[in-house]
Amino acid sequence: MLANISMNYMEFFNLAKEQLPFMGKLLAGLWAFNLINWLVFKSRLNILGIYPRTAFGSLGIIFSPFLHGDFNHLFFNSIPLFCLGMFILALGQNEFIAITVLIELFSGTLVWIFGRQYLHIGASGVISGYFGFILGLAYFYPTIISIVLAAVAVYYFGSIIAGVIPTSDLISWECHLAGLLSGVAVMYLLYFVPGFEFWILGLF
Repeated sequence: MLANISMNYMEFFNLAKEQLPFMGKLLAGLWAFNLINWLVFKSRLNILGIYPRTAFGSLGIIFSPFLHGDFNHLFFNSIPLFCLGMFILALGQNEFIAITVLIELFSGTLVWIFGRQYLHIGASGVISGYFGFILGLAYFYPTIISIVLAAVAVYYFGSIIAGVIPTSDLISWECHLAGLLSGVAVMYLLYFVPGFEFWILGLF
């Protein structure tokens, strides 16, 4: 993965462009799933979100990123999910899948252990995880590419940082904070723990 970060701008963004169809399919699948949930199941599938410290609520560690409350919730998550996800996808599809799964598991588990007893749904934990991964990469492995990606991420999506502060009972700041911490942790494990990258990528 480090080789992909060290390359020049054109090579990096050409790789990202090649991944556009893959990201398009992921977002289309996410929208289709939510439309079915809203129109067919009347949002009943949202019960599969994270409900902290309950056995059934632990299912949300897997399912909560796919579930959204309404059109606005999904729409405003789709934009950073697409942009930040494309940055991660430029590292490779297997890497993207591994990073996404690890962030989902780490952040979801943190929310399940420490979050308010409230139904937590949405992809914001994964989005914050991508953001944390990109910032951590620029800090721990500064290259022209990683610094530029972090600068772009902060410029356009810096409000993610503010999302870790409790502002409303209806917003899961726990997901934002857990995702941000998980993204940095995943980046560190992949790049600085010997053998972890090869082991985790071998699973995908």
